[in-house]
Amino acid sequence: MLHTILITVYLILAGAIAGFLSSVAGLASLVSYPVLLSVGVPPVSADVTNTAALIFTGLGSTMSSTKELKGNRTTMWHVGLLTALGGIVGCLILAFLPSSSFEHVVPFLILLAAVMMMVSGKEKATVKAAQPTKLWIQIARNIAIFLVGIYIGYFGAAAGIFLLAILTVTLTKPFVVSNAIKNFSSLLTNVISLVIYAFTIKVYWLMAVPLAAGMFIGGYVGPVVIRHVPVKLLRGLITIAAFGLSGYLFYTAYFVK
Repeated sequence: MLHTILITVYLILAGAIAGFLSSVAGLASLVSYPVLLSVGVPPVSADVTNTAALIFTGLGSTMSSTKELKGNRTTMWHVGLLTALGGIVGCLILAFLPSSSFEHVVPFLILLAAVMMMVSGKEKATVKAAQPTKLWIQIARNIAIFLVGIYIGYFGAAAGIFLLAILTVTLTKPFVVSNAIKNFSSLLTNVISLVIYAFTIKVYWLMAVPLAAGMFIGGYVGPVVIRHVPVKLLRGLITIAAFGLSGYLFYTAYFVK
């Protein structure tokens, strides 16, 4: 009984941290995924259980971002539907690939996420001045967003960073607005992905519920914080943590049997 209570508290606290990181930097899975592994959930099931919990991060952050999303509904739905379509493709890939393949590719996805975090942190505010009026720019942006959706459906760690970088460069929107659109798009994609996962891969619902509770809290707090606090230091710390986690998971996937 005590063991169950401790695991529940552990998942709630981890979910709150993950939810905050997701709403601010799109890096929830860098916390929640290894936490699920640490309590004995197999890699692929950990990913889909994490997706179930991430829905509540999206709910919290979207509810907290109504101010930013007001007046941007068209862009919000355009980006959201593109990522959702990609997410369908990604979760089907995950559902039919062997778990060993998934476990061995995860370290490289997280490494890529760390690099993207490092690079996106150097983006200047002037990139918002880009005017995506040319047709080829719009097509390239839509393809990139669709590919991010595939990544969200397959794994999704730091997918928010990829999407946020694309939106920051191609939209003439403030950072907080691009971040809010990113959070909504991730929510929509995760909901659709979970529907597919529920029929193809085992979801550990008893683990997902406390994790989701924490993620809702963290997801709601994140947009409030990002309005008032610079996130440069936070991005730097997350980048370091992502590199470390990538190295650890690479070691466990390839050298620990």
